[in-house]
Amino acid sequence: MGTQTGILAEVPKHVRHLFFSLTRDAEVGALLAELKSFVDGEQVVAGIGQPFIDFTGSSVPGSITAPVYSGSGVGIAALPYALWLWLRGDDPGELTRLALVIEQRLAQHCNLEDLINGFLYDTGRDLTGYVDGTENPEGEEAVSAAVVAPDFGNTAGSSFVAIQKWQHDLDSFRSWSREEQDLTIGRRLSDNEEIDDAPASAHVKRTAQETFEPEAFILRRSMPYSDLTGDGLVFVAFGHSFTAFDTLIKQMLGLNDGITDSLFDFSVPLGTSFFWCPPMKNDELDLSLLSNR
Repeated sequence: MGTQTGILAEVPKHVRHLFFSLTRDAEVGALLAELKSFVDGEQVVAGIGQPFIDFTGSSVPGSITAPVYSGSGVGIAALPYALWLWLRGDDPGELTRLALVIEQRLAQHCNLEDLINGFLYDTGRDLTGYVDGTENPEGEEAVSAAVVAPDFGNTAGSSFVAIQKWQHDLDSFRSWSREEQDLTIGRRLSDNEEIDDAPASAHVKRTAQETFEPEAFILRRSMPYSDLTGDGLVFVAFGHSFTAFDTLIKQMLGLNDGITDSLFDFSVPLGTSFFWCPPMKNDELDLSLLSNR
C-alpha cells in the first residue's frame, strides 16, 4: 500500500485546490470509478471529506469533520466539503485545462464550491516575505509525521489533511517596523534565524512542534494565493491523524495558557476543512474502505 506521492513531494510552481459538495444525483459506484480513473496521486491528489464517507455508508478510522475553533476573540468556521482535489504542476494553463476536464467528469456527482489557485513564491516564502515551513520534517521523519503506519491495517499508507485559507491584511503588516514584523513571526526576515528572546506570542514560539507532549509534527505543503477575495496563504497540513494539527491550532488560539498567536494580529483563517487521503494500490486510488458497505 503506497501513499499518494504528491503528498511527500516538494511543492510545484503552481497548484489548484478544488473543493466539492455532493449533488442529489450522486451515485457512489460511478463517482468512485471516476476518481480512480484520473487521480494519480501525483499530479492530482485526492482527499475525501466526512460527508462523502457518510454518503457511502462506510467508516474510515480517524476521519472526522473539522470542528469550529474559537478563542481569544477569534472564531474559525468549519467547512465540511465532501471532496478536495489538489492539482499540482508547473504550468498554470495545464492545471486550468485539467480542472475543467475534472469538473465536467464529476458534474453529475459533485458541485464545485470553491477554487483556490496557489503559487510558489521565491522558493517557499509567504507573501509577507518570510520563509514558510522552515521546521518541516524531511525524509523518514516526514513520512512518520504525515502517513499512517503499516501496522494500522487497511488505513496504512493513507494520510489526513487539514486545510485553511489564511487571509492576510498585508497593508497593516507592511506598516509595522521590521522589528515588529520579526517579533510577530519569531524569525528575522534578513536571515530566517529564530529570535531566542521573541515574545511568547510570536508565531514560531507558539507552534514549536517539538515542545509538545507528544510532539506535534505535521508536514506542511502551504502556498500563497492572491485573487479578488484577498491575499494570503493556503495552509495545508498532512498528518497520520488530525491530533497534531488540533494541538497546534488550539495553542495558537491560546486555549491552553491564554496567550494568542501574534499571527492573528494581521491574518485570519476563513475556515477549516478535514479530509482523508486514501492510499494508492496497483497505481490506482485505493477506495476499498468506501466500497465495502
